[in-house]
Amino acid sequence: MNSQWPLVPLGKVLNRSQEAIEISPIERYKEATIRLWGKGVVLRGEIDGREIKSARRFRLRTGQFVLSRIDARNGAFGIVPALLEGAAVTNDFPAYIVAASRLLPAYLGWMSKTGWFVDLCRAASEGTTNRVRLQEDRFLQTAVPLPPCAEQCRIVARIEALAAKIDEVRAVHKEVIEDCEVLCRSILFNDPACPAIPTAMSELVLLRVPDVSVAADGTYHFAGVYCFGRGVFAGEQKTGLDFAYRSLTRLRAGDFVYPKLMAWEGALGIVPPECDGLCVSPEYPVFAVNTARVLPEVLDVYFRSPSAWPQLAEISTGTNMRRRRLHPGSFLAFKMPLPPMETQLRLREVKSRLDSLADVQSQSAADLNALLPSILDKAFKGEL
Repeated sequence: MNSQWPLVPLGKVLNRSQEAIEISPIERYKEATIRLWGKGVVLRGEIDGREIKSARRFRLRTGQFVLSRIDARNGAFGIVPALLEGAAVTNDFPAYIVAASRLLPAYLGWMSKTGWFVDLCRAASEGTTNRVRLQEDRFLQTAVPLPPCAEQCRIVARIEALAAKIDEVRAVHKEVIEDCEVLCRSILFNDPACPAIPTAMSELVLLRVPDVSVAADGTYHFAGVYCFGRGVFAGEQKTGLDFAYRSLTRLRAGDFVYPKLMAWEGALGIVPPECDGLCVSPEYPVFAVNTARVLPEVLDVYFRSPSAWPQLAEISTGTNMRRRRLHPGSFLAFKMPLPPMETQLRLREVKSRLDSLADVQSQSAADLNALLPSILDKAFKGEL
C-alpha cells in the first residue's frame, strides 16, 4: 500500500444498503454467488419466489460492493455487475453503496483483488471453527490508503489495459489448444485411405479388480476425473476412517479410468504419469489397455471428444438424468471407431509434439496467473 496516500476508514466511503425485497411467490428472482479469492460476484441462477423460504431478502444494485460474511476471509467479495442488478441476497451477503465522489467502484473492485485486502478482511473476522464471520463494524473501521479520484481513474485505466493484454494471451492459448485437439481428432477419424473400424471395448481394454485393501490407519491419495474431457487429476489424501470403501484400485500410468456417475459428461481419460500410484474407489472402473490393439493416446483423444459423450449417455442407466451411471459391462460392449495401427502411431508422434507445446503453454499460463497480482501490488503501492 502507498503510505503517501491519506488513510480513510472504509466506513467513510461504504454505506450499508438496507433496500429490501418483499418476496412474492409468483415472481422470479436472480440469485448471486460470490467466488473466493477475489474472483467476483456472479449469477448463481434464477429461482421462483415460492421456493424462497424467507419473506424478505435484500436487493443488490449495480456498482455496490457485496461480500460474504462467512467467506470474506477467503476473498469472497466484489463489485455487483450489471447482470445482477436487482438480484436477491440473504443477510449473510451485506451490500454497501460506494461513495463514488471519494472512491470509484472500479478502483475498489481492483483493490479488493489484492492479497492485503483479503488479509484486511481476515483480520476483521472472528469466531469459532466453521463459524468465523466478518465483523462489519471492525471491517468498516479499517483504514485504507486512498488517492484522489483522478489518480484512482488513472490507476484503473492502467490496470484494465494490462489485464486486457493478459486476457488476449489467454485467448490465444485456448485457441491453440483447441486447434491441437481438432488436429488429433482429424488424424484419427478423417483418413479415407485408412478407415476406422467399429470395435468393442472388450477387445481393447481389460477391467481391473480392486487391489488395495483399506486399513483404518492407512493414508490414501485419491485421483479424480474432470468432466468435459479435461482428464485425470490428483485429488486429496484421506485416511481409512474417512470413507466406507473396504477396497480401492491403485492406478497405473497408461490405465483408462472413469467415474460411473459422470462418464456421460466426458469424465473419462488415460492416467497420466503424475497420477501413477494414486487410488480410486470402486465407483471408478479402471481398465488395463491392450496396447497391441489400441494406443492409450487413441483412447484419450477419442473419449475426450464431445461427439462421443452423447453415445455414452445412451448406454448409461438411471431414472434421474443427473444420476445416470455407465457400468463396466455397458462400457465394454460399447464400440468405438478404431483406426489402423499405422494411423495410431502417427497420432502418437503428433500428440507427443503437441504435448510438449502444451507443457510450454502450461508454464506460460502459470506466469500469466502470477502477472496480475504483481500488477495490482505495484498499482496500490503507487508504482504503476
